[in-house]
Amino acid sequence: MDEQQALIVVVEDDSSLRRALERLLVAAGYRTRVFDSAEALLTADGHRGAACLVLDITLPGRSGIDLYAALGPGRPPAVLITANDSATQRNAAEIAGASSFLPKPFVGRALLTSVARAIELGATP
Repeated sequence: MDEQQALIVVVEDDSSLRRALERLLVAAGYRTRVFDSAEALLTADGHRGAACLVLDITLPGRSGIDLYAALGPGRPPAVLITANDSATQRNAAEIAGASSFLPKPFVGRALLTSVARAIELGATP
């Protein structure tokens, strides 16, 4: 898949960060689809066609980790982001099969590198 045409789906409840992530990804040449909650993504079946998901772990309602697990086999790879960095969160992200884990705040280049790596790795089992 051509990374620069890839669809990246972002689920982030903080509206300012959600807009910033969308701008960063679009500036890097990606197409984006954004949601403010796991439930919004699931209701819209918004992960279909995505090359990569960027999921906040701490969302209202269902967490990003729970969301990723619920998507099941054939789901796109995911980069999990969180402001609550801990060994427990990192372990949960690894068990869920996330391609990358980024504690907030992170630099834009780190996210773009993680997204590119996730796309290269392809879907997780």
